[in-house]
Amino acid sequence: MKYAENILGTIGNTPLVKLNKVTSEIDALVLAKVETFNPGSSVKDRMAIKMIEDAEADGRLKPGGTIIEGTSGNTGMGLALGAIVKGYKLICVITDKQSKEKMDILRAVGAEVVVCPTDVEPTDPRSYYSVSKRLGEETPNSWYVNQYDNPSNAVAHYEQTGPEIWEQTEGKITHFIVGVGTGGTISGVAKYLKEKNPNIKIWGVDTYGSVFKKFHETGVFDENEIYSYVTEGIGEDILPKNVDFSLIDGFTKVTDKDAAVYTRKIAVEEGIFVGNSAGSAIKGLLQLKEHFTKDDVIVVLFHDSGSRYVGKIFNDDWMRERGYLDVDYKTAQDVINDREKSPLIIARTEELVSHAIGRMRQHKLSQLPVIDITGFVGSVSESDLFRSYVDNKDIANKPIREVMGKPYPIAQAGASIDELSALFAQDNDAVLIDLGNGTHHIITKYDIVGSIK
Repeated sequence: MKYAENILGTIGNTPLVKLNKVTSEIDALVLAKVETFNPGSSVKDRMAIKMIEDAEADGRLKPGGTIIEGTSGNTGMGLALGAIVKGYKLICVITDKQSKEKMDILRAVGAEVVVCPTDVEPTDPRSYYSVSKRLGEETPNSWYVNQYDNPSNAVAHYEQTGPEIWEQTEGKITHFIVGVGTGGTISGVAKYLKEKNPNIKIWGVDTYGSVFKKFHETGVFDENEIYSYVTEGIGEDILPKNVDFSLIDGFTKVTDKDAAVYTRKIAVEEGIFVGNSAGSAIKGLLQLKEHFTKDDVIVVLFHDSGSRYVGKIFNDDWMRERGYLDVDYKTAQDVINDREKSPLIIARTEELVSHAIGRMRQHKLSQLPVIDITGFVGSVSESDLFRSYVDNKDIANKPIREVMGKPYPIAQAGASIDELSALFAQDNDAVLIDLGNGTHHIITKYDIVGSIK
């Protein structure tokens, strides 16, 4: 009989799959190393178990101990498998930008999940770096993993992933492309492959808001490059020790939108349901196409499963809210299609300013049209209220008619984007759209900006 002693025995030996449609403009053989076949559905299973076993061997992790780690979700899942089989407790510290699916999965496998804010400096005591380190210091009989600087991370890929790729391609691989986060995958694989053939090119995929590409090219850690981004699992605002820049031939950066769009393309064009960083990797590959010839063998690594992004990348509403879906906005109707069935929020001339402020707060609006029994007679906006407040601190109890501005112009649903833009150029904060049957909707400058591709 053939069987694994436990789930850890199924890690590794993931397949290489030829890509066809999504890479059709690349004149080379492109193979995906699909790491979703690992039991925890990601490449991180490999290094998670290696880090645990090395910590056990040298006494850092003791029987009955608690494993503590800051993770974007996938390393946490790999650690959870090890903790279950080996009898440890696990605390995962995660940022609030990670998908709900990742958090739910970690809790489902017994991990305690601590959620930290994304938009703070790495040294901020609230950051997931700081919180995980502090918990490691405060929790009795615990081990703080620190995947960013833990050398076992890269060693796992030097011992496992690199040799698998070499054997599966019969040594014919010419390029390896992968998203870079902690740096363990790219550095471990690169070290092994370059020892076998120093001519193999290693390309890292970075994201806007991360420091890797510029640091690799200039040696400058530019804090001005650091800002919040949506893409999960790649890019950093620190320089992990596991990123060996000397082994990397170059980086290319991919936008959040392209990462999301190409993640969905992989699913519908190849039938491979993978996560956000895979989309980044494919778009990065396409951006590098001038580096490849028809005789090349390119391996691109797909980190994790699309099941962890069902509420985000694979949710049309989430994509639409961020302008990631390619919609051809030509008319006012196109702009309001997604919310046409929602009621128009208005204010009335005789109601109190405080009522209008409450409504704006409730619906997260910055402009409201004002009506009376004759129809639209005015408007109220944040700027109107601010100017009125400067003149009179008691405006909350005044009627709307005393602070309202001029009524918004009205355009037909078939009005072009250029016609709407001309109305905004006349110092209007919004435009009302006549949908017929006595119904209207509102378009703001923000909506017009959102229509820009």
